[in-house]
Amino acid sequence: MLFRLAIAFVSMAALLVHPHDAVSQDLLRYVDLNSPEMSTSEMTRTEVDALLKAAPQGPGDQRSADLEGKRLSHLDLSGLDFSGSNLRLARLNRTNLKGARFDRAILNQAWLIDADLTEASLVKASLLSTQMQRAKLGGADLSGARITGDLSGASLVGARLAGADLSANLSRTNLEFAKLQNANLANCNLNHAYLAGADLSNANLAGADFTETDLESTLLPNAAALAEARNLDKAWNLNLARRPP
Repeated sequence: MLFRLAIAFVSMAALLVHPHDAVSQDLLRYVDLNSPEMSTSEMTRTEVDALLKAAPQGPGDQRSADLEGKRLSHLDLSGLDFSGSNLRLARLNRTNLKGARFDRAILNQAWLIDADLTEASLVKASLLSTQMQRAKLGGADLSGARITGDLSGASLVGARLAGADLSANLSRTNLEFAKLQNANLANCNLNHAYLAGADLSNANLAGADFTETDLESTLLPNAAALAEARNLDKAWNLNLARRPP
């Protein structure tokens, strides 16, 4: 309870200063990632799996488990199906989530620092103020997801983000060959991000910051979309980017 109150207080204070990015940037100042709250689990994989399977069925036989605030760090939860579940404020730091499903799941204010989400499915998931620094999302499907959290230093090589809403911190993120068609990258922080070979066709780049972003072989959107981006002149390898036909 004290942990939730502390996070809620910091979140409210940060939102008053900067409603979009302040929470994800400020929370780490107040949290000890080596504390039991952030580095241990209160459940086993078997218990998590049983909870998911026992959750009540909703429309289309979908199950929606309630894991709000649960400590699940350092577990192997690979391949489990969390679709539609509530994982708000859950702690999944350094958790193995390879191939797990989080379609339509609520991960708002959850902690997935250094988590392994390789080939995971997060279609239409909600990731508001989610901490995902250095997370592994290679080949993950985040199509239609809403992401306003912190993915700085994360790896999204070959990830699918078509139609995603990404008002997020993607600084120093590896987005090589990522599929970002029709994604909303408005006001997204792409400082020092690696976008080699990524597909940004029809993406909304209004206010997106491209300071020292590597655009080698990146498929860019049309000139109108590029005109709304910030610091495109400071991007690396802009001359090697691919232009729309």
